[in-house]
Amino acid sequence: MAFTLAFIALVIERLVGYPQWLVERIGHPVIWIGKLISGLERRFNTRSESFETRRRNGLICFVFLLAGTIALAAALEGVLLWLPLGLGLVAVASSSLLAQKSLEEHVRAVADALETGGLDAGRKAVSMIVGRDPDQLDEAGVCRAAIESLAENFSDGITAPALWLGLLGLAGGTAYKATNTADSMIGHKNERYHAYGWAAARFDDLVNLPASRLTALLFTAAAWATPGASHKNAWEAVRRDAAKHKSPNAGWPEAAMAGALGLALAGPRIYGGELVDDHFMGEGGRREATAADIRRALTLARTADLLLIALFGVLAVTISALT
Repeated sequence: MAFTLAFIALVIERLVGYPQWLVERIGHPVIWIGKLISGLERRFNTRSESFETRRRNGLICFVFLLAGTIALAAALEGVLLWLPLGLGLVAVASSSLLAQKSLEEHVRAVADALETGGLDAGRKAVSMIVGRDPDQLDEAGVCRAAIESLAENFSDGITAPALWLGLLGLAGGTAYKATNTADSMIGHKNERYHAYGWAAARFDDLVNLPASRLTALLFTAAAWATPGASHKNAWEAVRRDAAKHKSPNAGWPEAAMAGALGLALAGPRIYGGELVDDHFMGEGGRREATAADIRRALTLARTADLLLIALFGVLAVTISALT
């Protein structure tokens, strides 16, 4: 049933997304989870405490976060399944954990902004989806940042939650979303979060391992069906570059995207005024990315998304037939 749930949720989110009017009225699961994470961090990440005490507090709070979200999601799933069309209702709730439509809209907005408003508009648009300082980016840098964000967030925001929904139902998808949100908020190696966010960051690395590899395969397969993209170069870039990325997961989708489009992504970048030296994904490719490359990346991602939906549909039918 869980893969059927994930398949329906993917279809719903692809078609409808999460309506803005609903965000304005009740918020979004990520907003709710984020408020809990912020409240716990303010209370238990006391910088006067030792590194080990803060790391222990972070671990305890992270376990509490996971236990609470799993319990609430499991209870909600149980209640909804008792209602008429219960599986459909659970799928609607589960679709809020996916980001197909919103990710595409945010990345497309960067290309639109560059083409209609120039570099300043592009910097403003890309600042909505990346953590690096947009004022340090030229036009090619804005385009690379948007494409890198698309690749990484496809794995984190689409493949991974769908996979954990398919494996463990609404509770699994919600636990993943809580983990990923915690990592994005407190999983940083700076003075404030290095100790407290250690558990969240390490667990996020672990739960994203299968999705990042699957996303690289999806991008490679999508390149075969996308005009102007190269599935051979995508796979070669994955084999050569993915493991050299500072992140154990981000390099896989980024390398596949870079190779498919003939670009060189990642490499040295500036975060918070500090230079982060990283290996190039798609080494040897073009660095002068354009808005047209963003649109090519979006076409590749849409194809990969359709492949993911088809994969979950096949898994749902196959498992249902065997049980």
